[in-house]
Amino acid sequence: MSPYSLSFDFKDILRSPRIALSGKKIWVFLVANLVGFISYWMFSYLAIYFSGLSFNNAITKYGLYPFFIQSEINSFGWIFYIIGILIWTISLFLASTAINRITLKQLKGNEFFSANEAWSYAFKYWRAVIFAPIAILIIISLFIFFAAIFGLLGKIPFFGVYLVTIPYIIYFIGSLFTIYTGFVFITSLTSSSSIVAVYEEDTMGTVFQSYSITWSQPWRLIIYNILLIPIIFISVQLLSWFWLNSIGFIEYIFGNDLIMGNNFLSLSSYATSLVFPNWIIDISVSINDYIYSWINFRFEIPLLFSVSNNIILNNASPSQSFPAIILSFSYFLIGLSILSYGLAVFSVGQVMMFIIFKKKSDDDNVLDRKDEDEIEEELNNEQDDNILINHSVTTSEKKEEKNK
Repeated sequence: MSPYSLSFDFKDILRSPRIALSGKKIWVFLVANLVGFISYWMFSYLAIYFSGLSFNNAITKYGLYPFFIQSEINSFGWIFYIIGILIWTISLFLASTAINRITLKQLKGNEFFSANEAWSYAFKYWRAVIFAPIAILIIISLFIFFAAIFGLLGKIPFFGVYLVTIPYIIYFIGSLFTIYTGFVFITSLTSSSSIVAVYEEDTMGTVFQSYSITWSQPWRLIIYNILLIPIIFISVQLLSWFWLNSIGFIEYIFGNDLIMGNNFLSLSSYATSLVFPNWIIDISVSINDYIYSWINFRFEIPLLFSVSNNIILNNASPSQSFPAIILSFSYFLIGLSILSYGLAVFSVGQVMMFIIFKKKSDDDNVLDRKDEDEIEEELNNEQDDNILINHSVTTSEKKEEKNK
């Protein structure tokens, strides 16, 4: 297929939901979320175990979604809990890199770049993706550390006041750079995966690019990200509508009195309650209300097929509860796919932003750049051509000698 024709402005950001609506992209984030969630869940309950809390009580209290406040687990438990959060976070960063690589290939006209190839690329460059934001944090920490050192020098009798006041302009410039670096750190969190996927940068190159786009495109960086928020929200709402209607349609068919009737509706309701407890629904509603009030606009598309939410299986027998638990895994994956799509829209939006920024600041159309895969393919083709030429020459020489 031919490469995409981009406008290199905000209109390209509007394409993000459509480009992200791909089974391949949703699958990549779904795998990352599954790995991250399972790791988070396991380490959370390890934190409970090493904090001396009752496992059975914890299962009853937290269920699928353990979340702690400071007083619930001890310091040793917090180590495990933070490890679980970090694994999930790293999984999302790597998945974003894979998605951005797929998007770059797609924009170049290569629709056959596989998810496995994208994961291989993400694991190849994982250090740049993970350590670029950490390197920027280290820069901020060093400036704060040296500022504290010079502040302590100010406590020296008589001379200390002059050590603070005379080079004050230097301190001011350092403070200004530290604040600017704080914004660069935010940029690196959102853009590192795009920079690595598109420019194939190492850690220092990714840090440099983060500083560069923060300095050269600050207003576009802010406006485009603000624009991306309602785009993600509306996209997730629309996908959720289709997903919920699909579930409702299944309930409409299977819940018919001539088929399974209330038996299936009971299983579905109970499975839904396991995956989406009331507190998650309340949080989702609160977030929706906040975003609607923020954008000062509200829209709701009525469902064609309603989803049952009345839990009938209060004292369920094993023959009823086990099928409901099995069904809950499907509902969990469906819910996770909605989250994965939202993250895919965000990642695609970020890679579109980076492409726009490089075109605006450096007049560099990254779609015209040859990436490492294309260069390697050309080298392989040249080697194959040389082998064929050498083989032809050798064959011709042998024929000449035979004729002689």
